[in-house]
Amino acid sequence: MILFPAIDLKNGQCVRLEQGDMARATVFNLNPAAQAQSFVEQGFEYLHVVDLDGAFAGKPVNAEAVEAMLKTIRIPVQLGGGIRDLKTVEAWLDKGITRVIIGTAAVRDPELVKSAAKKFPGRVAVGLDARDGKVAVEGWAETSQVTVLEIARRFEDAGVAAIVFTDIARDGLLKGLNLDATIALADAISIPVIASGGLASIEDVKAMLTPRANKLAGAIAGRALYDGRLDPAAALTLIRDARRS
Repeated sequence: MILFPAIDLKNGQCVRLEQGDMARATVFNLNPAAQAQSFVEQGFEYLHVVDLDGAFAGKPVNAEAVEAMLKTIRIPVQLGGGIRDLKTVEAWLDKGITRVIIGTAAVRDPELVKSAAKKFPGRVAVGLDARDGKVAVEGWAETSQVTVLEIARRFEDAGVAAIVFTDIARDGLLKGLNLDATIALADAISIPVIASGGLASIEDVKAMLTPRANKLAGAIAGRALYDGRLDPAAALTLIRDARRS
């Protein structure tokens, strides 16, 4: 299991939103590259980055901040937000992003995901963000009529590296992960699933390490890390011990 610290970018700054609402953004660091370096120093192995402005604009907006992070740190980075065509996928991978996350385009243009995953094996993930079980798109501004499972099943044999599943109702609110829905999704498909939205404390990390959650590939931690509710050293020690056993 990998614990991904999250950096969400808005206007070149590191922020956290509540329930995906751009009007409810808290700025946590004016320097995303410094924040990324801090996560490396805390012992994290893989960084999760979202270009929030890009998700709304449909194209990369915070490229400068992302590139500064890539120059600063040496751990792998997965990036989502505004990735809607093969050219953008290719450009980010060329710049040093380890894995791109395709969200809105996975709903609107599943063939893009399939062709990208075929061209770049192991380097394309799908971001599925759910509001009441239905997938939301365009930076969560719109809710579609399709369920997360329906979309996920489209990519069963496409070579997708992971599904990043976010429960929007919990995101940024520190209510705890929606493990029931996340595990149900992981049990229904063969693609690895990463849990996102609401991770609040060390209890969530412990829950991720129980036998019922053993199909999950990881979890994303955001506000709990910035607020100091989740001790990185304690969380990473738990995960390392679980790997050994």
